[in-house]
Amino acid sequence: MPAAPPPRALARRLGTVDAALIGVGSMVGAGVFVVFAPAAAAAGPWLPGALLLAALVAWCNATSTAQLAARYPASGGTYLYAGHRLGAWPAFVAGWGFVTGKTASAAAMALTFGLYAAELTGADDAGARLLAVAAIAGLTAVNLGGVSRTARLTRLLVLPVLAVLLALAVLLLTGQPPAATPSGAGAATAWGVLPAAGLLFFAFAGYARVATLGEEVRDPARTIPRAVLGALAATLLLYGLLALGLLRFLGAERLADSPAPLLAAVRAAGWPEGAEAAGAAVVTAAAALATLGALLALVAGISRTALAMARQRDLPAGLAAVSQRHRVPWAAELAVAAVVVVLVLVGDVRTVIGFSSFGVLVYYALANLSALTLAERPGWAPRAVNAVGLVGCLLLAFTLPWASVLTMLAVFAVGLAARGLVLARRRTRARAGDR
Repeated sequence: MPAAPPPRALARRLGTVDAALIGVGSMVGAGVFVVFAPAAAAAGPWLPGALLLAALVAWCNATSTAQLAARYPASGGTYLYAGHRLGAWPAFVAGWGFVTGKTASAAAMALTFGLYAAELTGADDAGARLLAVAAIAGLTAVNLGGVSRTARLTRLLVLPVLAVLLALAVLLLTGQPPAATPSGAGAATAWGVLPAAGLLFFAFAGYARVATLGEEVRDPARTIPRAVLGALAATLLLYGLLALGLLRFLGAERLADSPAPLLAAVRAAGWPEGAEAAGAAVVTAAAALATLGALLALVAGISRTALAMARQRDLPAGLAAVSQRHRVPWAAELAVAAVVVVLVLVGDVRTVIGFSSFGVLVYYALANLSALTLAERPGWAPRAVNAVGLVGCLLLAFTLPWASVLTMLAVFAVGLAARGLVLARRRTRARAGDR
């Protein structure tokens, strides 16, 4: 992959706090409001162990990503790093896995926003989808206005959500649990820790979103590692408190059966009717804001990876267009938004968690493999961390539900076959031009 700088670079406007908040906003989205239920169904009372395993793999991935991002501070994330360290085909696998998996995830975030917003407004299913489309359009408009606007809106969305989640964690850990709290979780076993950790990884995937924005970070060698690892540490602490609180308050079996666990906990608290309704409304509003924050960061991250792939002609070259005024990849932003809108209109939020997790775990496996090839490394990033992250990603990826694994493998196969055909045509045209 050529090392020459792109013809029109993006603007470096993000500091450490804004970059870290984008990472937190990417993680504390729809995942924290829904993922504890399927994870508890798999791991039961071993849910904290699954969370710690997911966090360990995420920390290794974050460390690898941070050291690579400091070395290669341009847009594209692991697609860029793998291209420099491993070659064009591994880079394509990373970029394709990220763009496809995260585009589906963005659609799920938008649909989840629509469902929660419909709960507040009384809209039906069609209305919920229209609200989701409106959210995509509005957030894309914000992103097109420049990365500084993205950071400001992320701050406005994330801080209230963090306040609500911390208050809920205190309630769950200190309040009186319901009288009848089942302790089991159906057929869950200790072996369920592995698939549960893979599912929980969905709620962590986002800690390195700032790496995909590496071309827009000030002093990237210092800012990116601090922002990535700081965002992960803060989110892990919050998730840990919530997981322990939900197990204490609902029990593993009831948690596993709750499509909206935090809302179920509020409704099980035994508050007076008015207080319960108010608490449910606050949680619903927080979930809607959280999904908006995650969707905002997702569309920004996907578009930057698409920009990097377009620069290398792994996606249509037109997606590499950068706005002269706002210095954002406007063509990639609009293309991503259009695909997400289509998925929102025809898709289903329930099928995306495992699908997205597998694609992102493959993406981070390649990040760890790329970091393993670095000769010069900081003291906080020993080679063993890269190796543990690589093994952990592959282990969690292939212990996910097989439907998710096979679906994403088929998506990878389609992408690789298409790239092979495009390269073959280019070689044919090149030979014809030499004659």
